[in-house]
Amino acid sequence: MRLRFSWVTAVSTMLLALLVSPSPARGQDLVARGDRMRADELPDAPRPLVAIVAFNFAAPMVGDVQDGNAQKPTAVPPKQTQQSSSLPVASSPSTGQDASEQGRQKKAQQQIKAQEKQRVLGILPEFNTSYRSDAVSLTAKQKMSVAFRSAIDPITFATAMVLAGYGEAQDSDSGFGWGAKGFGERAGAKYLDAFDGGMIGNGFLPALLHQDPRYFRLGHGPMRHRVLYAMATSVICKHDNTGKWEPNYSNVLGNIASGALSTLYYPPTSDSGFSVTIANGMTVTAEGAMGSMFQEFWPDLSRKFLHKDPTNGLDAQARDADRAAKKAKHHLR
Repeated sequence: MRLRFSWVTAVSTMLLALLVSPSPARGQDLVARGDRMRADELPDAPRPLVAIVAFNFAAPMVGDVQDGNAQKPTAVPPKQTQQSSSLPVASSPSTGQDASEQGRQKKAQQQIKAQEKQRVLGILPEFNTSYRSDAVSLTAKQKMSVAFRSAIDPITFATAMVLAGYGEAQDSDSGFGWGAKGFGERAGAKYLDAFDGGMIGNGFLPALLHQDPRYFRLGHGPMRHRVLYAMATSVICKHDNTGKWEPNYSNVLGNIASGALSTLYYPPTSDSGFSVTIANGMTVTAEGAMGSMFQEFWPDLSRKFLHKDPTNGLDAQARDADRAAKKAKHHLR
């Protein structure tokens, strides 16, 4: 589940207005090929040896000298140099795979730690946003950890209370009542909305369906392309194993599931039922598209107005790669 609070729409619309500015803009290695020798030009192949003769490289080579010409050194008998313990032992395929998997998980954990430091204005968490398009896929445990970390962040509780106060002022969900009791019930309901949506849409379902719940920021290219990309990520995502884009079942189904669960703790109204739950889930998905736009353009706003780069130079590297690719393509024409 992406950002789903009502303030996301307003902030995203504002940032698009602020970013009306022009966006900043392989070679192939030549492999030398040698002429193949014809079969009749090849030297006579040596006769195959029946036994492998081991040489003692630590001992001096012994040679006889006749008529001033040195003969070939004499081979030391194999029994003197059979030291099998000094030979390297090849690791089994399973051992190599285990080591590779451990290295991948360690790298993913390092990237998670970097994500957990990302905050808008140093306040709003952006733990589920990756500034790296080549980020390592997460394990099921890591997905659950990131989702839970976002759910228990103090800003999540604070946002729920702000929305509860706004709801009480508007007298929405009147079944909660008025006063401290009504405010507490509203705040609890708003927090459960965020908790359910985050844990299901960013934790359980991505772990089950092997989908990456993070928003992979594009960070370069024309603004129109970036806007369409951000909106599309509400309904498409990367698969863990292949890295290819596929329908984002986790986000859409997570929004619907959290909406269905909300009927258990919201007061019953006439606007309820399966069709309303589906409609609400689609609405939250659309709001998530606006949240993705905010995640996409926030670093641009930060650099422009706060003179801080949340990506730590990754955007600049992407732009340089774009320019290099265009230049190489131009030379090939």
